[in-house]
Amino acid sequence: MSKKGRVLVAMSGGVDSSVSAVMLHEQGYEVIGITMKTWDYHRSGGNDGKETGCCTVESMNDARHIAVRHGFKHFIVDIRDEFGNWVIDRFVEDYTSGRTPNPCVLCNTHIKWAALLRRADNLGCDFIATGHYANVRKENGRYVISKGKDHKKDQSYALWGVEQKHLERTIFPLGKYRKTEIRQFAEDYGLLNVANKPDSYEICFIPDNNYHRFLKERVNDLEEKVSGGVFVDKDGNVLGKHKGFPFYTIGQRRGLHLPMGKPVYVTHIDAENNVITVGEKEDLISTTCRAKEINMVKYDSIPEGEMEITGKIRYNDEGAIGSIKQLSDDEIIVHFPAGREAITPGQAVVCYEGDDVVAGGWIHKVNVNMGRELELEA
Repeated sequence: MSKKGRVLVAMSGGVDSSVSAVMLHEQGYEVIGITMKTWDYHRSGGNDGKETGCCTVESMNDARHIAVRHGFKHFIVDIRDEFGNWVIDRFVEDYTSGRTPNPCVLCNTHIKWAALLRRADNLGCDFIATGHYANVRKENGRYVISKGKDHKKDQSYALWGVEQKHLERTIFPLGKYRKTEIRQFAEDYGLLNVANKPDSYEICFIPDNNYHRFLKERVNDLEEKVSGGVFVDKDGNVLGKHKGFPFYTIGQRRGLHLPMGKPVYVTHIDAENNVITVGEKEDLISTTCRAKEINMVKYDSIPEGEMEITGKIRYNDEGAIGSIKQLSDDEIIVHFPAGREAITPGQAVVCYEGDDVVAGGWIHKVNVNMGRELELEA
């Protein structure tokens, strides 16, 4: 075995994971590449059955070709059952409960790292590595995730749920580089098949990005079950009928088909009663949210009282100044003095100290336009 150790690298066939594998190989690690099959793309119903996105047959072939060319092993593993049980089932459950899910975080937390480490143990690997734009270091006995150098590509938000025992064995080769540098590395390494591959932004199991189609395929008679719901304003006045609460998200403006004479937005979803509240843009502003299923990253707990942080409430959020208070071992409350627009149950709130991830959790309650004292007591 190499002096630096044996590392299992997740290879999707894209430029980032391909460069990660070759970079570690060049640095003297004994690299084993692994591509995880998560979904039957030809049965997905989108894109006319064409395979798109990560981990398609073409991408798997690209990953294998790179491994063969550079002289390291490569395996393909079938994790469709694990992926379906955790990620897809939770995705459907969230939408049919009035929440807006974030499947990429679920995948990282429950599938990618856990599945990788099980295979790493079977193959005698010391480490696992991925092509995420993030960094990890050990400090004060804990493993701390921090933002990647390229803040435009930073993926630390999607990694808040990775446990300490998993971070201990994790390498992020790309964290200290910018995307433009990675594409240049790909050309330098001769990875011409992947050097200019476009980044994939769609959810891997919904290649056509049509959530409505996907939900209707997964839940029998969904449209019939949720039909007959109404739109109301903040005073409870009925404004019209909607297609069913799972087909809407907080902050949505397009596709409401309400003749209001002004733009209106979804401000609240009542799944139990199939009622959707709409309002003006200022009605989307919230100052406080609670999150459960939390994961502490930089510290093992938040000090008594409150800690100032920068909080992100969605993947592409620039973040805003706020404070975090720990309510229990599994719940935090995050306060944004200036308010945030469209804080959404089902999404994650991730709290930072500088570039370091302090903690994250799944948003389950949002208090809108309330005084701070009331919010903290709620």
